[in-house]
Amino acid sequence: MHILLIHQAFASLNEAGGTRHHEIARQLAIRGHKVTVLTGQVSYLTGEKIVNPGWVRSEVDDLGVKILRTYVYRGWHRSFFHRIFSFISFMISSFLVGLGRKKVDLVWGTSPPLFQGFTAWILARLKGAKFLFEVRDLWPKFAVSVGVLRNPILIWLSRGLERFLYRNADRIVINSPGFRNHVLDRGARNVELIPNGVDTDMFSPEMADSEFGDQAELRGKFVVTYAGAHGESNDLEVVLGAALNLCDNKEICFVLIGDGKEKASLIEKSKNMGLENIFFYPSVSKVKIPGILASADVCVAILKPIDAFKTTYPNKVFDYMAAGKPVLLAIDGVIRDVVEAAGAGIFVPPGNSEALASAVEEMWQNPKEVKRMGAAGREYVKVNFDRSKQVEALIEVMDELNP
Repeated sequence: MHILLIHQAFASLNEAGGTRHHEIARQLAIRGHKVTVLTGQVSYLTGEKIVNPGWVRSEVDDLGVKILRTYVYRGWHRSFFHRIFSFISFMISSFLVGLGRKKVDLVWGTSPPLFQGFTAWILARLKGAKFLFEVRDLWPKFAVSVGVLRNPILIWLSRGLERFLYRNADRIVINSPGFRNHVLDRGARNVELIPNGVDTDMFSPEMADSEFGDQAELRGKFVVTYAGAHGESNDLEVVLGAALNLCDNKEICFVLIGDGKEKASLIEKSKNMGLENIFFYPSVSKVKIPGILASADVCVAILKPIDAFKTTYPNKVFDYMAAGKPVLLAIDGVIRDVVEAAGAGIFVPPGNSEALASAVEEMWQNPKEVKRMGAAGREYVKVNFDRSKQVEALIEVMDELNP
């Protein structure tokens, strides 16, 4: 089967960002499928070029997954208005490049953003292929809830496009059980849950990055790590507040790894607050993340206290658990159910710096419980959220579409 994946924010294993789709694409290739990926030339985390400008740049990984990086307008992080231009530029460039792909059996579109879903739908129809639509978050609902999408006309158009794609997909895949009612209420048919998860073989509590953990500012400390995007939704000012609450405890420090639109502002605020117990690091490739997480004592997953986020299964939570690290979870909803069922961490109310600081101090005082929660989380994801099982479920869906 020739599978055409259209995903503007696709990240390969040697890049920073979520690499779930590259991991799945490689597993599909191992199982004998041909996979072509259409993605952008600009990192969604940093807004920087991944490859030199040009209409399209081609690369093939060691398992034969072909990655075509098409032109994208670079103003990704300047404002929401510029981000829309970036989405539209990729929608057009990926469509034109996609027209040249031959003998495609299935077009796999993924959202957000919805625009690339439209590209996937029209390419599938032109090529006589099946259209598989993957819903990774509830855009535009999340954008409206956070406040980045305010224009009533754009909201109306976005909701109309959302309903169109749900109704016209041959199959819909959601990665969180919290999405099911939303997509069904908007006309979706044939909805399959294939949840976020993790390649547990990539992670181990014993594979700590000694060079990272032995840095002077971290050596001998109880390290609280956040790894991921630094955007409006991530509410990292709450982590700064927790660091301020714990600034007198010289044995605890916070590490924030990643990039995003809010990072410069967060660094400036931490300086203004006089925080000496919080350290910012740039994004790193996925292959380095396991060692860095293994060097932490506990890991933080956090989003703004918005009801819409109660539906999410954030990838980073599964990475933390696979690394054998307890989760300080400042996200309510379905992911809380997972962490609590696993006994893998502590839930704190989103948006509450004092509660987060208190939970950090509680973990610092209980090293045996920290180890127990970390081990429990790793065992739980190995049984319930291992990527190999998800790939098998996805292949089953694809085979049903192309019997």
